[in-house]
Amino acid sequence: MKNFYLVAAVVGAIVPYVFFIEFFMARGLDLVTFIEGVFANGAAGGFAADIFISSAIFWGYLIANKEPGIWRYVIINLLIGLSCALPYYLYVKAAETEPAAAAA
Repeated sequence: MKNFYLVAAVVGAIVPYVFFIEFFMARGLDLVTFIEGVFANGAAGGFAADIFISSAIFWGYLIANKEPGIWRYVIINLLIGLSCALPYYLYVKAAETEPAAAAA
């Protein structure tokens, strides 16, 4: 599973940025237009709300479990997205438990 999480983190970093780059190439670095686009209609707003809520829950989980290096996951979440931050977190956790599993 560890390798799957790593691939998922890479894909989760690349795919959203394909759309972001396309948007900013067409409209420039206009954050107001970007935010308006995120909530352009009910469907887009629903997806945005889902990601915001999921991100907040992920952060709450990290805080509640006193995860070491919490800020790296939060920064990845803010700069790239949950689609990269969550699988990266799962990759790190799998890598931490892998030596123990191999020894058992």
